Amino acid sequence: MKTIASICVVGAGAIGSLFAGHLGTLCRATVLVRRPEHAAEVNARGLRVSGKSDLHATIEAATDPAALGDVDLVIIATKATAVEASARAIAGHFPSALVMTVQNGLGCEEVVARHGDWPIISAVTFMSGVRHSDVHVEYELDTETWMGPWARGRASYADVQRVAALVQRSGLKARAFEDLLPAQWSKLLFNSSVNSIGALTDLPHVRAFAAREALTDLGNLVFAMMEEGKRVAAAVGTTLYQDPWEMNVKAVSHGQTGNDEYAHVFSMLEDVRARRSTEIDWLTGAVVREARRVGVPAPIHETLYRLVKAREQSWQR
Repeated sequence: MKTIASICVVGAGAIGSLFAGHLGTLCRATVLVRRPEHAAEVNARGLRVSGKSDLHATIEAATDPAALGDVDLVIIATKATAVEASARAIAGHFPSALVMTVQNGLGCEEVVARHGDWPIISAVTFMSGVRHSDVHVEYELDTETWMGPWARGRASYADVQRVAALVQRSGLKARAFEDLLPAQWSKLLFNSSVNSIGALTDLPHVRAFAAREALTDLGNLVFAMMEEGKRVAAAVGTTLYQDPWEMNVKAVSHGQTGNDEYAHVFSMLEDVRARRSTEIDWLTGAVVREARRVGVPAPIHETLYRLVKAREQSWQR
């Protein structure tokens, strides 16, 4: 079985930098970035990871994939909104590579497949970090990346196991699945609810998301939205790997130490605060589309989806 000796991370944000920094301690690591000054800084100084890990890796960086040569593994670590541009950029390159998508939501694998015949691994990650600069990322939440062969592609479970083993050896957490869809849907329903509600309320993941005692408690909306999503998943034929409500309760009580001061700021809330396009189409929008496809009502998801889209449209005024 071929050893993974070289990797390329497309998109060196917080998640991409965590992958590149850790994997760069084991094998040749490269990153494909948008800005020439970003590439120059990484080439000159490497990449530092602090926090849950303390390491420094030598990384090759470029804005043109042709400058990086072929690799064994490509990790597309951009937001879902940038996957189309990323896949177009690497089209015709990295002919020997496995390609792993690491985005929230549904549908990114299909986008990548339109631009090349790579074996595709689907992945979702729960780890998080803070990007302090082009060459320094802080590793905050050291939780797993779940990965499995894309159901419509030609990557094998053995391919997934090789990637998971490499990620684990690098100091990150990973779990291989023969079928990722149950886990992917679990995270989809978790994210479609908490991200869209956070984007509209301007609240990070505080304990209010799990409170259901009073009529006015926000957790009532979160719970109802997740239950609605579970009905859609059942109609699609997916048995969830984890209950999204339990994931939510754990995150605000144990995962975030129960202290609202350290509550996680959702990526969609960060986008809203910065007036950037959000991943709503890949999250809540994906649940709405699946619900309509199988004929299951999803009025809460439809309402939240339209409200976030309207908020995006308001920035154009």
